[in-house]
Amino acid sequence: MAEIFANLGKYSQLLLDGTMETLYMVSASLLIAVVFGIPLGVLTTITRKGHILSNNTLNKALDGIINIGRSIPFIILMVAIIPLTRAIVGTSIGTTAAIVPLAVAAIPFVARVVDNALLEIDPGIIEAARSMGATPLQIILKVLLPEALPGLILGITLTAINLIGYSAMAGAIGGGGLGDIAVRYGYQRFRVEVMVQTVVILILLVQLIQWAGNKIAGYFDHR
Repeated sequence: MAEIFANLGKYSQLLLDGTMETLYMVSASLLIAVVFGIPLGVLTTITRKGHILSNNTLNKALDGIINIGRSIPFIILMVAIIPLTRAIVGTSIGTTAAIVPLAVAAIPFVARVVDNALLEIDPGIIEAARSMGATPLQIILKVLLPEALPGLILGITLTAINLIGYSAMAGAIGGGGLGDIAVRYGYQRFRVEVMVQTVVILILLVQLIQWAGNKIAGYFDHR
């Protein structure tokens, strides 16, 4: 075990750079996923039968889009949308390029998380708001989202953790970050200590994000 961490100082700057690249990819793609995923999830919920803007056709279309997006393995998605990635950022290699497939993969995940969280709200609360004359937008902003906030925070936390795993996979095929370091310096150069160190850093990141997510969700959960 001592040998594994013996060269930690030698690779410290490399690991630090890889960690920052991973955080950059995860944070940027998570932000995009939240911006697009929350409205998609809200729209999917409120168009369900009996909800505030019931529309069965639209609901089935949105539900299908979310399911299809979640069904595509990330490695296949990365390859499939290379033309889109190049069109947006000008290249399909590097940390910035990896944000595109990461965000595309995370948007339907966030949308499903939002949909599930909103469906757990007591229908009586929604009916009470409707009986008081609240508009659909008011119900969304003042009832649905505030009531579901703890669940939404936990869902976004889970998304961030999944994105860490995806980012490592992206790094293995040219996306940069800790995954790239593990492959190029660990696997290809037979440096077991580098692979172990990248895994330890990834585990610590996951633990930190989960802890922070639980704390924030607990703060807003007044049940």
